[in-house]
Amino acid sequence: KEMLPLVDKPIIQYTIEEAVASGIEQIIIVTALGKHAIENHFDRTFELEYALRQKGDEKSLLEVQRISELANISYIRQKEQLGLGHAVLITEEIVGDDPFAVFLPDDIIEADVPAMKQMLDVYDRYNSNVIAVESVEPENTAAYGIITPKQVEERVYEVLGLVEKPEPREAPSNLGVVGRYILTPDIFSALKKTAPGKGGEIQLTDGMRLLLKQQKIYAYQLQGKRHDVGTPLGLLKASVELALHNPDFGPQFSDYLRQLELPDK
Repeated sequence: KEMLPLVDKPIIQYTIEEAVASGIEQIIIVTALGKHAIENHFDRTFELEYALRQKGDEKSLLEVQRISELANISYIRQKEQLGLGHAVLITEEIVGDDPFAVFLPDDIIEADVPAMKQMLDVYDRYNSNVIAVESVEPENTAAYGIITPKQVEERVYEVLGLVEKPEPREAPSNLGVVGRYILTPDIFSALKKTAPGKGGEIQLTDGMRLLLKQQKIYAYQLQGKRHDVGTPLGLLKASVELALHNPDFGPQFSDYLRQLELPDK
């Protein structure tokens, strides 16, 4: 689903462009079996470039070349779907001893300042792990990892605890973790000690709970609008909102929506 179109480009391209706009130059994409379309999309396609030149389609040619030059992208195959923690763990050999960022492509974040750039600014101040959070409705806490927060500045919290998908009455706050993380390489040793859960999956949340015992984790409440494109309805909503914000055809699309005769509920 990472290659499903969202307005005028694949979902995963929004994530890559956010990373690049945040100053990240080396990107690792964890893929599964049958995901060659992702690699092909970000690779040079000389046949396509030649065809576009022959057609005189300069705009499309420049866009194809721009995509292939976005960043230095490498790929690693997750042979079994064993959870987000496992997906992070298998990047250890490439990541090495440096802190790194994790993006979940299902979360598209519209913001004046790229979401990861906001988080990197927090990392620069505290020099420790940073996770993204947003305020969630109390009745929706069971869909998120929820933090126990201690506010240290506006929009920044020290994480005192982390609970995975608590019922509303058991939730320590209404701040839910969303798909952006900056982690120190110590997360790898924590994940190796993390017991697999349901289906043999290693959860990143469990690894972070172990990591919390030895170093601080901060939470940053993102500024911007998050779109959850991991569900059909979420993808539809994001498509409409992002299309309305598109400078090329947003006004025309807005006029079209106003003309629709919507059925009564």
